[in-house]
Amino acid sequence: MPISDKVQKSMLEGSWVRQMFEEGTALKQRYGKENVFDLSLGNPMMEPPDEFRRELRKLAEHPLPGMHRYMENAGYTETRTSVARHLSIETGFKFTMQDIVMTCGAAGALNVVLKTILNPGDEVIILAPYFAEYINYVNNHAGVAKILPPGKQFIPNLNMLGATIGARTRAIIINSPNNPTGIVYSQDFLSRLGEILHKKQTQYGTEIFLISDEAYRRIIYDGLEYPSVLPHHPQSIIITSHSKDLSLPGERIGYIAMSPSYSQRQELVNGFIFCNRTLGYVNAPALMQRIVCHLQQISVPVAEYQRKRDFLYNNLTKMGYLVTKPQGAFYMFPMSPLEDDVAFVQELQQMGVLTVPGRGFGSPGYIRISYCVDDKTIEGSLNGFRKAARKFNPG
Repeated sequence: MPISDKVQKSMLEGSWVRQMFEEGTALKQRYGKENVFDLSLGNPMMEPPDEFRRELRKLAEHPLPGMHRYMENAGYTETRTSVARHLSIETGFKFTMQDIVMTCGAAGALNVVLKTILNPGDEVIILAPYFAEYINYVNNHAGVAKILPPGKQFIPNLNMLGATIGARTRAIIINSPNNPTGIVYSQDFLSRLGEILHKKQTQYGTEIFLISDEAYRRIIYDGLEYPSVLPHHPQSIIITSHSKDLSLPGERIGYIAMSPSYSQRQELVNGFIFCNRTLGYVNAPALMQRIVCHLQQISVPVAEYQRKRDFLYNNLTKMGYLVTKPQGAFYMFPMSPLEDDVAFVQELQQMGVLTVPGRGFGSPGYIRISYCVDDKTIEGSLNGFRKAARKFNPG
């Protein structure tokens, strides 16, 4: 058998998102693309902003000498400086380029962070519902993933979290706005979380890092302000990408930002730089670094995603689906009218609608819908959702 036991096990457990993507491909071949409405993958259909094309054209028409060569493993000085300047304005914390490492997306950033901080057997607490690859990333670096079940309205139960933290807890990963729920953790929640982490660090004499996955930070609705983790825990690490806010998922460009409040941040950043290289990333893509350097204040039109959210939410709730209204990102996480969420997803497939079972995100009994698709796909899916609603009488 050429594949290791560890990889075989992971492949069997698999990613439900990818499984649904592959199932969707088969259904489209069988019934025709026009008859299948794919809401399974968080792959933005929105094109990058005009400013992106402007910068890309500028580099194509007036290439800089050596612009495709290696640079420092942490990334270009001007790009890291631009990121630091924007974060300083956004958070009120004084970042410098020394606090920033450019990475191959948020996934690359998280792997770099975990490789840097984990000893074998160290525990990483993951809050359900969660992005499924978190478990694989922890496993990549000999860590142990500890899953905290979801609380009411998908806000984690902090008392339960406190009981879960132990002497081997090395990090907690939070994702806000959340994939798959779209929930944004409040300032009050983050404050209480910081208090718990401080108490537990004192109790065990350890350091616990708060890793904040902020890939959807700029996609936030209804005039909400994004609450930063930085005021609440000095050992905070931001990871993010421009996959969603600039619609560049295939370009794999993101960064790590270490809190300026952390006294040993330079040592930790040096570790990030080393692991960025030794994990094989070497450096973030050179061309994309040149471009996003000038786009730190630019995002896709969030109002478009909010319009799609409102349309889908209003229609699903009228049909009887129980849905917590997303505050950000571009996912919806309705309760499945069947206890077996996989069975309900399969029923929807028969009606030409592709979604993902909630168990793929650590929350059985729900389904994930991605609405970062064109209006025709969302509108076309409604008939299938309506048929399923009538068949199973949700609510």
